Amino acid sequence: MNLPRGIRNNNPGNIRWGSDWYGLVVKNERTDPDFCQFKTPVYGLRAMVKIMFTYRDKYGLNTVESIINRYAPPNENNTKGYIDRICQTLGIKPNDKVDLTDDVLLQLVKAIVAVENGNQYADYYQDKIIMDAIQLARK
Repeated sequence: MNLPRGIRNNNPGNIRWGSDWYGLVVKNERTDPDFCQFKTPVYGLRAMVKIMFTYRDKYGLNTVESIINRYAPPNENNTKGYIDRICQTLGIKPNDKVDLTDDVLLQLVKAIVAVENGNQYADYYQDKIIMDAIQLARK
């Protein structure tokens, strides 16, 4: 089976190279010129959660619309469709305030994984792996 790029890279949020994330594959082992490659999925999931925390803490983004507009900008994505899918999963409206509790983050991460890699991958990662990533991101 040919897995999506984000799954193959242990980067289910399809985060581009730029930050020096914890758990990245060493430079001489990197094969993707555009997207980060992590040693294990938990590191890629952690990076996704850290981005959500940064958006909240540094930029004051606290709605699905504001978060996804920055995470998946319209110049590269169908951002409105992305927002609609996340909102449908979370059962909220685009401008509803989002509290990044563990439960919300679990659902948000699953929704982003589904959008980035295909709906069939929404439950690709066990909840425990995502919760481990959330806890690592909180440290």
